[in-house]
Amino acid sequence: MKSAGLLLHRDRGAASGAGLEVWIAHMGGPFWARKQQGAWSIPKGEFGDDEEPLVAALREFAEEVGVPAPTADYVLLGEFRQRSGKVVTVFAGAAPEFEVDAVRSNAFELEWPPRSGRVQSFPEIDDGRWMPVDDTRPLLVAGQVPALDALLERLSA
Repeated sequence: MKSAGLLLHRDRGAASGAGLEVWIAHMGGPFWARKQQGAWSIPKGEFGDDEEPLVAALREFAEEVGVPAPTADYVLLGEFRQRSGKVVTVFAGAAPEFEVDAVRSNAFELEWPPRSGRVQSFPEIDDGRWMPVDDTRPLLVAGQVPALDALLERLSA
């Protein structure tokens, strides 16, 4: 499976105490509801062979966050394999003015509780926000931490 996503970043400056921040999203649904570590992700989604990865990343961002991705000069950070085997193509973009009042994600259906016969609808992501880059590392799913490292390397070059 192939996925593409956007890793937005902004520099709040040393004077603000925040420094570099990235925008990440908390995965929705009952499995992730009470988890923080390893439960956040770069907004991303699957795409087929007939779609360009950046086009897919922009589409998926809008679907998952509920607003269009900000206009930015997106750069390819690379392809990153997650534990599931999914390969995520990640693009980074500076978005210093990007703000979202509330995430309005598309939904997925799941039988919940398991074996109950009840199908419920859950948002793909239930929260999204700017976070200081140092706080992000333990929150991201493990397979996306290398994308964060690639961003930091690119910004320091």
